[in-house]
Amino acid sequence: MDTLRGIESFVKAVEGGSIAAAARRLGISAAATSQNIARLESYLGVRLLTRTTRSLAMTDAGRVYYDKVALLIQELELARAAVTDVHQELQGRLCIASTAAFSRHVLAPLVPAFNQRYPRLELELTSTDRRVDHIQESVDVSIRIKQQLDEGMVARKIATVPTIFCASPAYIARAGRPSTPADLREHDCLVFRLAADGRFLRWGFVENGLRFDAEVRVAIISDDIDVLARLAVAGGGVTRLAAFVANEYLRRGELIELFSTRECAGFRTEVEPLDLYACVRDRHQLTPKVRAFMDYLAEALPAEWRTA
Repeated sequence: MDTLRGIESFVKAVEGGSIAAAARRLGISAAATSQNIARLESYLGVRLLTRTTRSLAMTDAGRVYYDKVALLIQELELARAAVTDVHQELQGRLCIASTAAFSRHVLAPLVPAFNQRYPRLELELTSTDRRVDHIQESVDVSIRIKQQLDEGMVARKIATVPTIFCASPAYIARAGRPSTPADLREHDCLVFRLAADGRFLRWGFVENGLRFDAEVRVAIISDDIDVLARLAVAGGGVTRLAAFVANEYLRRGELIELFSTRECAGFRTEVEPLDLYACVRDRHQLTPKVRAFMDYLAEALPAEWRTA
């Protein structure tokens, strides 16, 4: 029997949580995947998985076997990818998950040129602010802000983006213009809720080199940055936006920037920027396709955002 095919089917089923997920990742039918695992179990003389119509779980023998062979499959995939990279163009599926606003405003304009550079790649862009599971959702690389990083992931900083506090001319005419972060306690604040854990994204400042979070009076909450921008344009209050969202509104005069850097007798207050990271599950996910995409971002992002 093809033992390696059976091992690969077994590992992908465990990682994906189901026979169907393994079949999708291997590009074969669910029936063929199940047969591969059954032949492997027959060859080993032990049951590796307990399968029902709705669940899949490893047996004790399956856990021991998985610990021994999972790294083997990862190394074989890396070797296969390395050979492909040397002898032919990058090809196959590349799934990129990103925060919704970064996908909409930054990646969408950049990805077509990357696709033209590597036309044999099949690109999938998942735009969401929730926590994505690289294994369950077959994600190759995700773009996350610092507050969304998970322990154990391999993360490479790709950009430091200015953040801008802003409000509409109508709101400022009605409520006045905050001149210091402390003034935010007296203003209607439009805040972003992180989908991953329900926390508010804190409004950070750096004063004389020390970071602090401003106290705010919450008026409206949203889990969509573009909704917060539209609320601010409509006069809803003060909000905090990444430059790639805010700049167009500022250019049109629909929003006015607040808290630009203040300097007085050595006193300095700055708005904390937004750090963005390209993340993979582990070093084995740093395939030539993923590295090519990271390198492209390092080249294509605005120079003032780039991280060495």
